[in-house]
Amino acid sequence: MSDEFWDAAAPLLAEDRLEEGTIMGGPCARSGGEFVGMPHHKGDGIVVKLPRERVDELIAAGAGASFAPAGKVFREWVLVEEHDEDRRTELLRESIAFVNP
Repeated sequence: MSDEFWDAAAPLLAEDRLEEGTIMGGPCARSGGEFVGMPHHKGDGIVVKLPRERVDELIAAGAGASFAPAGKVFREWVLVEEHDEDRRTELLRESIAFVNP
């Protein structure tokens, strides 16, 4: 489990914009009852829920990868392995805006 995910989520948890939860048997962050993101179960990356077009954009730019646990691609989820805490926090902010329009 990635402590880096929780470091990026910390400001949003402090602002009560995120809360801790579980998804697929592991820890995640939620906003308004909706899943927002989680630490990647296989490394230090984070997985963030975003609009499909944004996910495609991040993948095309080389800033993210498809998230496909057990071989099934989740089209509104992107794996980000970049180790930039501010960038990760911004992606979590984007996700909050997406799940709580």
